[in-house]
Amino acid sequence: MPTRARDRLVEAAGELFYAEGIRAVGVERLLAASGVGRASFYRHFSSKDELVVAMLRGYGERWCRWLEEEVEARGGSPLAVFDALADSFEDPGFRGCASINAMVEAADPRSPAHRVAAESKRAVTDYVDGLLERAGQERHAELAEQFMILMDGAIITAVRERHGEPARRARAVAARLLD
Repeated sequence: MPTRARDRLVEAAGELFYAEGIRAVGVERLLAASGVGRASFYRHFSSKDELVVAMLRGYGERWCRWLEEEVEARGGSPLAVFDALADSFEDPGFRGCASINAMVEAADPRSPAHRVAAESKRAVTDYVDGLLERAGQERHAELAEQFMILMDGAIITAVRERHGEPARRARAVAARLLD
């Protein structure tokens, strides 16, 4: 566990918010889980909302790195994003995408949490766009947007179905888009 209070708060927030939801977890629970005192919390964050933003930024960066590593390990094909997702959906702790979950809870697109989550999704779209461009796809930007619809749809469906099959079905659709 990180020894610095700020890091412990962000880590605890990431775990609790992902498992239970942002609204369901209060500051008292965050303090107990992180072992950080109230004064230290407010030294690092002016509010729970500010902690949510910090947690989402870190999550988005880690998730993009994870996806890049997984795709590379699978040969670098644009379709490998779906293989990586399928494997992640099989994890018993899978609860969807923290960015999607945050956008649902912070539905106002002007809210800082919503904006940071949307930025994270834009970063993933840009990454997929680069994969498609390197693969020689002329319509790479358009395809990247379509891949994201398939990826996000697979994530939501996997939350409901609790297995990796939604990603495999999305991969089949994506393969047809590439033909």
